Amino acid sequence: MTGHGRRRFLTYLVAAPTLAVATKIGLDAYEPGIAEAAIPTPPAPADLIDLGDLLILAGKPTAGMLVLSVDDDGIVRFRLPREEVGQGLTTAVAMLVAEELDTPLDQVRIQLDDARPELLFNQLTGSSNSIRSLYDPVRHTAAAARARMVGAAAKQWGVSAGDLTVRQGIVSAPDGRTASYGALSAAAASFDLGSLTVTPKKESEHTLVGTPTSRIDARALVTGKQVYTLDLDIPGAKPCMVRRPPTVNGTVKAVNNEAVVRAMPGVLDVVTIDTGVAVIAETFGQALDAKNALDVVWGGGTVDSLSDDDIRAKLKAATPSLDLLGLLVKKVDAEFDFAFASHAPMETNSAVADVRADGAEIWSGMKSPIVAQAAIAQAVGLPVSKVKVHVVQSGGSFGRRLFYDAALEAAVVSKKSGRPVRLMWSRIDDMRHGRMRPATHHRIRATYAAGQVLTFVHQVAAVETDFRHGLGDAITAAAASLPTGLGNATFAQTLFLTTVKSPYNFGVTTQALTEVPLKMHTGSWRSVYSANTRGAEEIVVDELAAKLGQDPVAFRRSFLKTDRQRAVLDKVAEEGDWGRTLPAGWAQGVGFHEEYKSCTACLVEIDATDPRKPRVTKAVIAADVGRPVNPRGLEAQLLGGLTDAISTTLRAGLHIDKGLPLEGSYSQFHYARQKDSPKDVRIFVLPTDHDPGGAGELGVPAAVGAIANAYARATSTKPRSFPVNFDVDFTPFPR
Repeated sequence: MTGHGRRRFLTYLVAAPTLAVATKIGLDAYEPGIAEAAIPTPPAPADLIDLGDLLILAGKPTAGMLVLSVDDDGIVRFRLPREEVGQGLTTAVAMLVAEELDTPLDQVRIQLDDARPELLFNQLTGSSNSIRSLYDPVRHTAAAARARMVGAAAKQWGVSAGDLTVRQGIVSAPDGRTASYGALSAAAASFDLGSLTVTPKKESEHTLVGTPTSRIDARALVTGKQVYTLDLDIPGAKPCMVRRPPTVNGTVKAVNNEAVVRAMPGVLDVVTIDTGVAVIAETFGQALDAKNALDVVWGGGTVDSLSDDDIRAKLKAATPSLDLLGLLVKKVDAEFDFAFASHAPMETNSAVADVRADGAEIWSGMKSPIVAQAAIAQAVGLPVSKVKVHVVQSGGSFGRRLFYDAALEAAVVSKKSGRPVRLMWSRIDDMRHGRMRPATHHRIRATYAAGQVLTFVHQVAAVETDFRHGLGDAITAAAASLPTGLGNATFAQTLFLTTVKSPYNFGVTTQALTEVPLKMHTGSWRSVYSANTRGAEEIVVDELAAKLGQDPVAFRRSFLKTDRQRAVLDKVAEEGDWGRTLPAGWAQGVGFHEEYKSCTACLVEIDATDPRKPRVTKAVIAADVGRPVNPRGLEAQLLGGLTDAISTTLRAGLHIDKGLPLEGSYSQFHYARQKDSPKDVRIFVLPTDHDPGGAGELGVPAAVGAIANAYARATSTKPRSFPVNFDVDFTPFPR
């Protein structure tokens, strides 16, 4: 992709009593970039154009349909066509706006936009793409607003705009006259200000962007004032919960005791839907009691006969053989299994829906609201234009909220019951019937001779990942949902090839995906294919280093392709005191990963004195994500990636037993607790001048490799199945 400076922006004024401007990028703005020169390992597709590039290109025609307004009290409001799920996007965008406007950060308000079908491919939150795609459009929109404020002041005072300065939202003239943005907002909305020059600041002039900044919503989050979906006061909306089948995609044949349940205290209605039986009551407690009391005759699901061993066998059988590959004498062979993993966001699926004969309103946390709007309209029999979908800030996602299951259910229930409802999934619902990262099997062979790696082949087999949300628009979502399954498979291959790549010069390198089309509730999980694929490869890298008699860090350093990559590796080796002496049963491990124009290295220390209870005691992470917007937010993203890696590498996974996950709570899905997290974590975001890269998913694969390598070294084992400790050490909830 080209640098941001090559893009051409058009800015226009939106009719409003106070200032409101919008910006769009010219259709001719995109110029193909120049790939880096090929070096021993030929570039992979993701080296040439990655998923983020594709999404930016697809969204180019509507990228600038952003709206910023300044009220007469000086408050700046920016409508963000993305979702905030804890990744800190609203803070980063507010920083970009405040920087360009030269106004205090606390004067900026970020409002999540409703579904806007006209945005086409430009309202999808995923693929670590938000800052990459918004960086220029947001800056130009804010710069346009600033220019109009200055232009309005210049006209009022009869001076040249070039003589005016702005600081803290106050425009000042050389003679001492001043005016606030609030006072100028009405005049700035005038259409007769003439031609205005809109040029965002040079990055070297930034005073806020690039500085560690706390979240703008931090106080609301920690004081309980943050408003989530079920906090909304929607008139008449009644609590609703759904009794779900005992197997994935099971169906409802009959409800034996509907009259009894309807007579229970507080119960208002009982409604059968495709995914189960919904109960609407005066309180959530009453709805929960009533749904538990339901006596339902269930039909079969889509994987009723399958358990973990069956699925692993299918995946292994689907993994192409390496027998005809790499016939050289010396080689490293390895096979790996990764279990299903729940997204397990703190806020379970929820939605509020009010569906009436002439229109509908839906409120929920959604990362692809345009697709949700189209699906809901079809389900309730209304035109898309009659369905308003409000995007609500949500408590976690990790890919989960690319799907809108709760919103769709709530809409259908509301229509059938004839009343507004507030639908909530229980934690058990969320883990057993929510989306999950598919299980995968990996077969890797690396050949070597004379100190060089000659070939590196990685065959991946995965349970089908559901991409039926498409690129966040109705057209690609429909294509991915084609009944043949080919549409979804095409998306899977595209996403694999545009995200997975090797950062090393390992000669002829092949990475390929085979999907097994089991109909399960899957979805993109943080780092999608890379967490497992690159995590497994980093384990083999350590084993290759051992075969060649080299230190793991020195080996990586020798085979990485660029100085930028080596810089983050050097940083963790230095700051983590790589190679220091540790007690028996303890060890260090290192991993590296590059994706979405960013790269990172992770060094951990692990105490595996008891191999059944390993604990990561220390972590050092360095990342180059290009020009950082909010280093503090990036640190949080990388810390989150580390925690996901600790969890899914050591203990957290889902067991499938006869068509249903056994886990139904955090006590059973062993996601890392406070006690499992290292007390000593140091994160370094390296300041560089590259365009902003992706960061949300970057940290997981490197940490998976580092933790697995540390565990292997500490226990003198070769871990091949993850999580490494994966017992059913709990009594499953009843089905």
